[in-house]
Amino acid sequence: MIISLGILSATLLLALLLSVRGARSTGGTTSLEQWSVGNRGFGTVLVFMLLAGEIYTTFTFLGGSGWAYGRGAPAFYIIGYGAVAYIMSYWLLPAIWTRATTWRVLSQSEYFARAYNSPALGNLVALVSIASLMPYLVLQLKGLGIIVAESSYGAISATAAIWIGTTATVVYVVLSGVKGSAMTAALKDALVLITVVGLGIVLPYTLHGGIGPMFARIAAERPGFLTLPDVGMSPSWFASTVLVTVFGFYMWPHTFGSVFTARDASVFRRNAVLMPLYQLVLLFVFFIGLAALLSVPGLEGADADLALLRVTRAQFGPWIVGLVGAAGMLTALVPGSLILMSIATTLARIVRPRRDGDPPDSATWARVLVPVLAGVALLFTFRGGTTLVTLLLMAYSMVTQLFPPLLASLMPAARITASGAIAGILAGEAAVAANTIGGLSMPALLPQWPHAITDINTGFLALLLNVCTMLIVSRLTPPRTRPRTPRVG
Repeated sequence: MIISLGILSATLLLALLLSVRGARSTGGTTSLEQWSVGNRGFGTVLVFMLLAGEIYTTFTFLGGSGWAYGRGAPAFYIIGYGAVAYIMSYWLLPAIWTRATTWRVLSQSEYFARAYNSPALGNLVALVSIASLMPYLVLQLKGLGIIVAESSYGAISATAAIWIGTTATVVYVVLSGVKGSAMTAALKDALVLITVVGLGIVLPYTLHGGIGPMFARIAAERPGFLTLPDVGMSPSWFASTVLVTVFGFYMWPHTFGSVFTARDASVFRRNAVLMPLYQLVLLFVFFIGLAALLSVPGLEGADADLALLRVTRAQFGPWIVGLVGAAGMLTALVPGSLILMSIATTLARIVRPRRDGDPPDSATWARVLVPVLAGVALLFTFRGGTTLVTLLLMAYSMVTQLFPPLLASLMPAARITASGAIAGILAGEAAVAANTIGGLSMPALLPQWPHAITDINTGFLALLLNVCTMLIVSRLTPPRTRPRTPRVG
């Protein structure tokens, strides 16, 4: 226990030291542009670290293995959507970067306001951004509490771990901004690769005699577990969920904002080649969850997220448990820092909007907002509730509603109006709210319809409603003058 606790403490201290180094290397990060997007000077390596740092989170560590443990085949959607999104990024991200750099925007909401010449649309996108990021931040904090409590053998409670981790995150976000997050992401990536790949190979061989024998044993003892069910998480659910998550993949405001940090558009094309390699890590995450299925039985509901940590504690000593816990802790801190930075930048731009240049106190406003936002996230975190994947899918459905107007903004002809974009987003978000808050679902509304239709992901149906509304309203409203579309470099 003492060894594991020491590794966790040392890793947290190292993360803080790296963030301080990042602050020194940028001369104190005085401007908002420097603090939030690193003066748009990051190359392939730093952008890779940021994108990987945001995408591979506590969900990768706990949610992926938890779903493999508790759901089986439906978890494989996680592999599908990432691979497709990386292909899309080859064309999508350079186009976003070119426009954002030309317009000198720093946040997702600013991008939409500029693209459609509509402050009202920018404010709506800011609202959606914050509403979708809060569940995502809560996911990271919940995961942090689980990881530290389990890997410290209960010496640190989940509540204490969340408080300590959140405080550390606030400190290094305020000090160093995006550069500190990128530095810490390098440490995270190294630990995740070592621990996840190592466990994903060792556990199947130790517990089942190999990866092939493990699948054979699961197929024999849990028939149907490795195939999609006919009802519920069926093939139509699988396909629609992959599409929703592909469209929402780069719509997360903190991921969208990281695009602004690159020094040129070619950075994203190189990353589109490299990033799929990271998707292979998820295979080993699944192997861990499946290895735990027959060895650590009885984890149900939200407890399925404990599968990775429980099987690690059962099979290894405190050195390995400490390393796994340290890697998992960083998968919460790095994306958590980027989320806080994204929300703070969005709000700072609303409080102190850019006119002829950045207001001199805009970075100060952003830094002041960081601890306030962290406090709000803590309130939501301690209210409890649901599994990590469920939280993620709810937030995904919300943020994906921004994809249709984004795609329209990249078109050379301005066929979609700001009014159409606003109406489409509102319609899509209303459908998501009706499902997640009101409990309305396709099977309940249309019980006689075939499951191939009623099992479709609600977020995808909301997206269809969004597009139809956007097209109809755009047809009925006069277009505003939109800025000239810059040429993609």
